[in-house]
Amino acid sequence: MAKIKTVFYCQNCGAQYAKWQGQCNSCKQWNTIVEELVQKEEKPSWKPASSENKKIPKPLRIAEIDSTNEIRLDTGDGELNRVLGGGLVPGSLTLLGGEPGIGKSTLLLQISLKLPYRTLYVSGEESQKQIKMRAERITPSADNCYILTETKTQNIFRQIEAIDPEVVIIDSIQTLHTDYIESTAGSISQIRETTAELIKFAKESNVPVILIGHITKDGSIAGPKILEHMVDTVLQFEGDRNHVYRILRSLKNRFGSTAELGIYEMLGTGLREVANPSEILISHKEEELSGTAIATTMEGMRPIMIEVQALVSSAVYGTPQRSTTGYNAKRLNMVLAVLEKRAGFRLGAKDVFLNITGGINVDDPAIDLAVVAAILSSNEDIPVNKEYCFAGEIGLSGEIRPINRVEQRILEAEKLGFSAIFVSKYNKISLKNTMIDIKLVAKIEDVAGHLFG
Repeated sequence: MAKIKTVFYCQNCGAQYAKWQGQCNSCKQWNTIVEELVQKEEKPSWKPASSENKKIPKPLRIAEIDSTNEIRLDTGDGELNRVLGGGLVPGSLTLLGGEPGIGKSTLLLQISLKLPYRTLYVSGEESQKQIKMRAERITPSADNCYILTETKTQNIFRQIEAIDPEVVIIDSIQTLHTDYIESTAGSISQIRETTAELIKFAKESNVPVILIGHITKDGSIAGPKILEHMVDTVLQFEGDRNHVYRILRSLKNRFGSTAELGIYEMLGTGLREVANPSEILISHKEEELSGTAIATTMEGMRPIMIEVQALVSSAVYGTPQRSTTGYNAKRLNMVLAVLEKRAGFRLGAKDVFLNITGGINVDDPAIDLAVVAAILSSNEDIPVNKEYCFAGEIGLSGEIRPINRVEQRILEAEKLGFSAIFVSKYNKISLKNTMIDIKLVAKIEDVAGHLFG
């Protein structure tokens, strides 16, 4: 006889309590604890056919473990491969989150239609006809993709045994439910139990599973935080629905770097990979305008050219405004203080507005020099040569500090046709026979002298 009991879960962090209380002791959130009926049976939902003859694993000395590289499955999408660290790892569980309507289902349906492997696309949100309509818009024909509309994990695993897929995609984890938990789909216990069943299936069958996850209004993955701990990789799909560009970044990756970035363009026929992100992050204009400078930044191993725009004007009110988009506001205040104290530029009574084009947020301190160039250009109303770019960090004493991977940045600027790049004189550069002019600067005054002197 199965046991039925009542358990209280925190909807924010997943902490479990024996009785209701107003505040969660783990995450300190109020009114997030809800009551759920829990009923568990001893039978597992996923049981492979060969489980009876399965050998019990034994401990091995670390020297005895096979260290050959794991074969990865090519997704056919260069941006997704880069973010994953080279492709899908067999037996891995990947969670993809993002705003409603951002393109999560479109991305995974597009990939499932491209994959040369037998793929099962399970949807709990759309009918098979709806998915067929979207699939015809993206790719007219695909022979390896099977579509299943189901929410019960027991039925999904029966179809998996019949089809024997090489990749499984679940859209979405919040719609699944299992018979072994007496609670509604999307609840804390259902998300945790269905994810555990999928992990057991992935690890024992060596089939990679990709999950789509909903997010809350503050941008975090909906459900218990343990969901992100259970999976191998967490991907975030970002972007403004009013713009056509989408950014795919890795928040957690057991098999690769979390610093990589993938960029897509949303079209009527699906998502297009943007191999050269600089084409969307730099404005193409005929006339030169003041307050604009080009910076080189790094996203993982990939150098990207971005445009920094600044507007400096006289303050209308008593307290000057400091507004930033895509750049740290406190760092802007620090740069302005350095310009005022060390370089003698009077900006204390000026409004300063700063914008990173393309709608991306940049944390790389190497764009400080471009920020300074854009601010000084707007203040003096003199345009910066559009063939110049910048890569340097600003110190509190006004010096230009060295940055990492400077040679990759220089080569990227040269490849895109820039004639000169400003970098710190303290960087060790071993490049030879470069067509781009490398201008070595030590202080902010040196940069101002080159640009406006």
